[in-house]
Amino acid sequence: EWPLRPGGDHLWVSRYILYRMAEEFGISVSIDPKPIPGWNGAGCHTNISTWKMRQPGGMNHILDAIKLMGGKHDEHIQEYDPTHGLDNAGRLTGLHETASIHVFNYGVADRGASIRIPQQCEKDRCSYFEDRRPGSNCDPYAVTGRIVKTICLGI
Repeated sequence: EWPLRPGGDHLWVSRYILYRMAEEFGISVSIDPKPIPGWNGAGCHTNISTWKMRQPGGMNHILDAIKLMGGKHDEHIQEYDPTHGLDNAGRLTGLHETASIHVFNYGVADRGASIRIPQQCEKDRCSYFEDRRPGSNCDPYAVTGRIVKTICLGI
């Protein structure tokens, strides 16, 4: 696991390379959010910030964005895996460091929340936050699009 920047393109290319390498070695790969019941699942946690969030006092903008995202929780879940939430339902159970798919919550350093605010961000009062809901099989453009619609466009 490593952070992918700028994001969507790199994720798609990485998946392609992974599948081609697996094919080359005669093995299979799954990007299913919950490939083995009872085990931890796999997410595509997404770090979010805007210019205002990274400036001094940005925590207010972070909290405003989180509030907007909470108001659109169901719409986000629909975009966060290709089956409109069905794949993610097996992963977002409230167990294994996940929030329930049915509940939106956030917290500082809370790996069991829908949205995690890093401790350093809380200390600095600015920076970014992490949406822990997207599934490992998400379309990164759909995830990014939904986030932008919610926190930047208000729709």
